[in-house]
Amino acid sequence: MTLPTLFIPHGAGPCFFMDWTRGPADTWDKTAAWLKGLVADLPERPKAILVVSGHWEEPVFTVGSSPKPPMLFDYYGFPEETYRLRFDAPGSPALAARVRQLLGAAGFPTAQDGERGYDHGVFVPLLLSTPEADIPVVQLSLRADLDPQAHLAAGRALAPLRDEGVLIVGSGMSWHNMRGFSPAFTAKSQAFDAWLGEAIADPARRDEALRHWDQGPYAREAHPREEHLAPLFVAAGAAEGEPGRTAFRDVAMDVALSGYEFG
Repeated sequence: MTLPTLFIPHGAGPCFFMDWTRGPADTWDKTAAWLKGLVADLPERPKAILVVSGHWEEPVFTVGSSPKPPMLFDYYGFPEETYRLRFDAPGSPALAARVRQLLGAAGFPTAQDGERGYDHGVFVPLLLSTPEADIPVVQLSLRADLDPQAHLAAGRALAPLRDEGVLIVGSGMSWHNMRGFSPAFTAKSQAFDAWLGEAIADPARRDEALRHWDQGPYAREAHPREEHLAPLFVAAGAAEGEPGRTAFRDVAMDVALSGYEFG
């Protein structure tokens, strides 16, 4: 069984685990419901999950190798109880080594970090998708240059993991402009979202479109800096030549947000 790959919106900080007061109380309900079914709806339960989060960048692709990663509360200004969340999924040094092997064989320099914890791009969505925390999780950094071609190629290198029971997840946001969550941006977000959905659906043109994603409508308003889009490049690259589809779409905080599935 070849598992699909996914790109998920991970929300705003710990938004799913607090009373949301920065807009309607149900702002994140649809996203939460989709994330809760993410693993349960797969054709088979993964043996492990590899997450590429928009909240970790390094000079070279770096993999978390701790057998028991701690928590990394890398958000600020949220209620005190959100700093007591626990996600105790084990790490997997064996998978971390396999990731480095595959990337190295593709010519990528790599590193490992045995101390870094799960950041909120990992633990916030996975607390919904795997609340039992019983599936090993390994986190892979972005490369700090955020080069689309390199991240697509890294995804291609990691594709064999899909046949080894590993779910590859890119965790970011399809729209991520910290000053661009307001009604003034709704139409622009919908235009970019429509373009992105069409771009990922066609495997014949997907790589070219994603390499030049910044030519999409309102692209630089969607992503003044593309660290929250780059995880999509890895997920798409790991399913080169295979169909992509919009698996989730909603309007939250006045902008269109989507999740994608490949394979």
